[in-house]
Amino acid sequence: MSSKVVPYYQKRHKHYDHSYRNLQSRYVVQEYSTQKSQEQRLEQRAERHAEQRSEQQVEQRSQQQHRSYDRSVHYATELAFLEEDIRIARALAREQIDKVSIQRMVEEKLALQRQIHEECVSRAPDILVRLRSHTVWEGMPVKLFFTVQGYPTPLVQWYKNETLISPASEPGKYRIESKYGVNSLEIYRTNTNDTATYTAVARNVHGQSSTNAAVIVKRYRSEDEPLHPGYMPHLPLTAAISFTHIDVKFLETFGVTFGVEGETVTLSCSVLLTPDISRLRPQAEWYRDDVLIKESKWHQLHFGEGRATLTFTHMNKDDEGLYTVRMVTRGGVNQHSGFLFVADAAALVAGAPGAPMDVECHDANKDYVIVTWKPPNTASEAPVIGYFVDKCEVGTENWIQCNDSPVKICKYPVTGLFEGRSYIFRVRAVNKAGISRPSRVSFAVAALDPADLSRLQTIHLEGGRDIVIYQDDLEGEVKIPGAPTNVQAHETSKTYVVLSWDPPVPRGRDPLVYYIEKTMVGSGSWQRVNSEIPVRSPRYAVFDLVEGKSYNFRVIAVNKHGVSEPSEVTPPIQAQERLAVPSAPGRILASRNTRTSVVVQFDRAKVEEELIGYYIDSSVVGSNHWDHCNHKPIKYNRFVVHGLTPGEQYIFRVKAVNAVGVSENSQESEAITVKAALTTPSHPYGITLLNCDGQSMTLGWKVPKYTGGANISGYYIDKREADHLNWHEVNSKQIQERIYTVENLEEGAYYEYRIAASNLAGLGLPSDPSEHFKCEAWTFPEPGPAYDLTFCEVRNSSLVILWKEPVYSGNSPVVGYFVDYKEFEGEQWTRVNETATSNRYLKVKELEEGKTYVFQIRAVNAAGIGKPSDISEPVLVQARPGVQEITTGVDEEGNIYLAYNCTEISEASQFTWCKAYEEINDDQKFKAETIGENSKLYFKNPDKDDLGTYSVAVSDTDGISSSYVLDAEELERLMALSHEIRNPTIPLKSELAYEILEKGRVRFWLEAQNLSSESSFRFVVNDLEIKDSESHRIKFDRAAGIIEMVMDKFTVENEGTYTVQIQDGKAKNQSSLVLIGDAFKALLAEAEFQRKEYIRKQGPHFLEYLYWEVTEECEVLLVCKVANTKKETVFKWYKEEVPVDALDVPDLQQGVCIFRIPKLTKKDQGEYKATLKDDRGQDVSILELSGKIYEDIVLGMSKVSGSSASELKIICTPEGIRFHCYMKYFSEEMKVSWYQRESKVSSSEKMRIGGTDEFAWLQICEPTEKDKGKYTFEIFDAKTSYKRTVDLSGQAFDEAFAEFQRLKAAAFAEKNRGKVIGGLPDVVTIMEGKTLSLTCTVFGNPDPEVTWLKNDRDLELSDHFSTTMESGKYASLTIKEVSSEDSGKYGINVKNKYGGETVDVTVSVYKYGEEVPEVKPGQLPKTAPAPAPAKTPAPAPAPAPEKAKPAPKAGKSARK
Repeated sequence: MSSKVVPYYQKRHKHYDHSYRNLQSRYVVQEYSTQKSQEQRLEQRAERHAEQRSEQQVEQRSQQQHRSYDRSVHYATELAFLEEDIRIARALAREQIDKVSIQRMVEEKLALQRQIHEECVSRAPDILVRLRSHTVWEGMPVKLFFTVQGYPTPLVQWYKNETLISPASEPGKYRIESKYGVNSLEIYRTNTNDTATYTAVARNVHGQSSTNAAVIVKRYRSEDEPLHPGYMPHLPLTAAISFTHIDVKFLETFGVTFGVEGETVTLSCSVLLTPDISRLRPQAEWYRDDVLIKESKWHQLHFGEGRATLTFTHMNKDDEGLYTVRMVTRGGVNQHSGFLFVADAAALVAGAPGAPMDVECHDANKDYVIVTWKPPNTASEAPVIGYFVDKCEVGTENWIQCNDSPVKICKYPVTGLFEGRSYIFRVRAVNKAGISRPSRVSFAVAALDPADLSRLQTIHLEGGRDIVIYQDDLEGEVKIPGAPTNVQAHETSKTYVVLSWDPPVPRGRDPLVYYIEKTMVGSGSWQRVNSEIPVRSPRYAVFDLVEGKSYNFRVIAVNKHGVSEPSEVTPPIQAQERLAVPSAPGRILASRNTRTSVVVQFDRAKVEEELIGYYIDSSVVGSNHWDHCNHKPIKYNRFVVHGLTPGEQYIFRVKAVNAVGVSENSQESEAITVKAALTTPSHPYGITLLNCDGQSMTLGWKVPKYTGGANISGYYIDKREADHLNWHEVNSKQIQERIYTVENLEEGAYYEYRIAASNLAGLGLPSDPSEHFKCEAWTFPEPGPAYDLTFCEVRNSSLVILWKEPVYSGNSPVVGYFVDYKEFEGEQWTRVNETATSNRYLKVKELEEGKTYVFQIRAVNAAGIGKPSDISEPVLVQARPGVQEITTGVDEEGNIYLAYNCTEISEASQFTWCKAYEEINDDQKFKAETIGENSKLYFKNPDKDDLGTYSVAVSDTDGISSSYVLDAEELERLMALSHEIRNPTIPLKSELAYEILEKGRVRFWLEAQNLSSESSFRFVVNDLEIKDSESHRIKFDRAAGIIEMVMDKFTVENEGTYTVQIQDGKAKNQSSLVLIGDAFKALLAEAEFQRKEYIRKQGPHFLEYLYWEVTEECEVLLVCKVANTKKETVFKWYKEEVPVDALDVPDLQQGVCIFRIPKLTKKDQGEYKATLKDDRGQDVSILELSGKIYEDIVLGMSKVSGSSASELKIICTPEGIRFHCYMKYFSEEMKVSWYQRESKVSSSEKMRIGGTDEFAWLQICEPTEKDKGKYTFEIFDAKTSYKRTVDLSGQAFDEAFAEFQRLKAAAFAEKNRGKVIGGLPDVVTIMEGKTLSLTCTVFGNPDPEVTWLKNDRDLELSDHFSTTMESGKYASLTIKEVSSEDSGKYGINVKNKYGGETVDVTVSVYKYGEEVPEVKPGQLPKTAPAPAPAKTPAPAPAPAPEKAKPAPKAGKSARK
């Protein structure tokens, strides 16, 4: 059978099985299998050699064990043999692994060589030497030869004229041989009847070839003997041979196929033609619903090399239907059919409908065409509300929507086409969810007037000539056309009317256009319909009509010469639907068909006029979801629904479809389970002779593999002697058992038997004849053969084999059995059990997955090993997909059970439960119950005797079975679960607990699961039941399972034990809560606190007490939230009981109050308090900002500062090199560390550590080369550390060190330069005639030079101006008898080699009696290089200096 998509490996590979029943096919299979058998024999020899070595080692070990067994020294001997067993086991395991590896390698190499060989040599037959014609005398033999090559070896058939030659038909006449590609046909003692054309046809799976030759047989006659006319050969010696019959046999066929729109699918059939002659091959024809399919862009047909294919390049729902391939020959037609289902592609919009289908064009004209289509099925989607029609001009890809609003019926007149152009159309469906995918495009249609051909006229002339002219040419000089005639409504709808008319006669030679006019009946006014778009076709669709109103129409013809008279007015035409939505189909009946299909039959709709077809929907019972069964409407009322799930229950419904819409759904069918229909059973098999006493034979046989869906009611046996042809009935009544003794037999005779089974459907086919059994008495002492070998629990590496005890036990009872097996095509038998098993079952393990094995059983008694059983049927060791295993469980009543589920059962299937593979019949301990696909085995009184292996087998399936080992641990678990169910407790979601509510009330509560309306409870406190009262509010919410008790006042008297007891039917439970001692005191204190809290919250109160925050700017905020305030409420801040003002005004309306500390230091530690107060009461919140809280705040600031810290900056100072890390705020309380090359740095004379509010620093004093390296600054918060690094090495160190040297030198110079230390005032006022003495202290190293200046010029010394210098540091300027001319700016310049400075003094001289003038101070001192020393005369002696008076408002001295 061909699937919808053929895998690549199946395209090249040919499959062979026993379905080839004719001689020619079997010959091909035998030739193909020859090489494979040789390769398998080589593999088996290697396996036998390895197995013999293994058996020898095992036998040696066994002999040593028996010889060495001595009770006196069993301990030492057992230990020695245990070690030897371990060594041998390891050696055998290694040898087995090596054998498997070698075998796998050999198989892979052989497979590769076989594949390479087949691919290299595989080819169709090729005739190298062809047949030659012969002429012989009568009575002489003749031999025809030809040579052919091909792989697989071709099968050769010989034909005489048209008849296949069979040596068996005329024994001794023909001899056919084939050796090494040379094929021959020898005819012994020919006669004139052998005169004919002989054909040899060679064929294999890749093709065929033929050759022919003529044989003429002459009869010897004397010269006067006339030649008999009957002997005159008449031979068709042409190359073509006229066969009247070709035998066609389908080998591989396609079945029911499923596809989806847009996919590429191929339907394929392989055929065997006999004879296969290229000139006379049959014709392959494909049909869909009995309509011939032709080659197109959608369908590709091919027939060759014995295979006919139909390929769908892009499937659409248009392709759904019943496909039939017909092989047409001269002798008849052979055909095969299969249904193709095409499902909708995934919608572009969720919920959108499927695409319409079968888009067709009708009534095409110059500018008009009617487009029709079939609606999609909508089972679970929203109904279709309309359709959009699109057109596209052939040769372009520009699709244009023809209708602005959706058209509701499946027909639409498309106008506005251009004459002479071709168009294709497509349709899209619309529902409330969206627009569907477009349909398959229609065939192209040309916009032409079909009446043009009818106007052609042929005139026959003499001489056999014809002239074709238009009828218009015979009309004469007609210019203005006549009036159109026969105007009528061609199509009517709710929204439009299609008018048709006959062209005018005469029509004139010029092109015509038409104008249509309408009038509502009774209005009296005509309105032109197509005033802007002239019509060229005698068809037109008039839209925009009022539903239910009647209209009259007329048509006017126009050409370039003028306008015709109007046509006759039509009778009243009403815009209405000609069709109505069809009625729903009638009664629907579903019946069983196969394991995956159901036959649905229904009564047709009452009115089937223009009915498109029917849609069928299916739904799984209980799902409320409907699926499409067919995606294209069907016209028959019987349909086979395929693709259903076996064992599921379905219901069906049908709806009718026409162009107007879809009918209502029919009534739903009765629910039906998807199962195969009843058939007669298959034949029994495995007929075995179990005993014989010389006059009777006891036979046994196996159950048919398939019962046909019903229980086997009995068996019928036929017998015959070996040399007879007729069968004789053994039993006239049905036999219930599968063992029977046939009486009244003749001793020494040979008999064969066949058996047929029957069920409700009738008598099945008889089995194949048995072997020839000789009727002679069995007297041998060994037991007879076991029988009825069956298999179950076939898995990937194991299976369980079961059998029945021999009927003939020999001279003594049977004591055990041996099980042997071998590969199906192997020769070496392997024994499974070394010692005979007393059970009649055995689990065979360590088999190879994917291989096929056969088995036989040998019974053992005291006399020895008896006859082997018949070889079992081949068993493929491979787990069946989807087979389930036995499960254990406990039902709602506490019953322990084993359960098994099988989805592949039929009505005749039965579940057979066994213990130790013996059918369970003990009703006192077990109860089996089967409902549908599920079967359970209940344990009535489970105990340790129930431990063991349990199995279940399902009849009328392909050997479905399973087993389960019930051990002590599992049984104990199940019994514990059973006890819990039979003695139930109500499950509790939560035990009895308490919570404290506002006002200090206490709530006790418990939550249970799944309480019914009949449940009850008791609340007990200190052994006294509590009822609902004012002091104890008790509620029971059964739906939620909550029991609660609320106590308004909780006091010291409530100490004790609280218990809740619940009962719901048989189930009970209780929960207790002990409140004594510390637990009770804690609850009482919390209740009292909540009561006080409630009282507190009646006035202004803190919703949230004081807490601290650190802002992104590293400010510390003390925050509290208040509630229940009013305008009169007063809020205050205190620190250490002292009122303080906050930077932020308290916002009582928003309920948030903030005390901001911009830069937190140790001084800010202390107790902070916030108070609220008004006439309703007051509340206080206190925060002790010290200790742990202060440390946590510092850590919070560390987190903000650490995350905002900058990279380390290198700063040079005269003292050394400094690293700065800038951050939002730095405090010494922060946990910071400095590292040099991963070593922590402590503050010292060499390394100094410090910081300011803005940055932290590390200074290296007097840096050297040792101070190079990587420096890291680390700041910690509570969880994270923040690191910043800088590398002081290389160029960075060189540049920093140079800058340090420069600054150090500059600082040294600044320290030792010449400078005025002090003593000079900024301003001096003095009265005339006085002596002014200006004295100051100077410094410099070396001692500086001092120069006095007046008004920025060197002061010339005289008697009036004199200077002194004492001890090298006290410099004085004395001005004797000052006058107003001495007023001005005086300065002293002090300098040495490192530099110096100039300090100015403003001197103001006033006269006696004048007010003391206000004099502003001069400039600030400035450093300057000391001027070159000037030689000054020695100062003249001067009177004693007068002490200078400072100015009234002295400022800072101005220095230069």
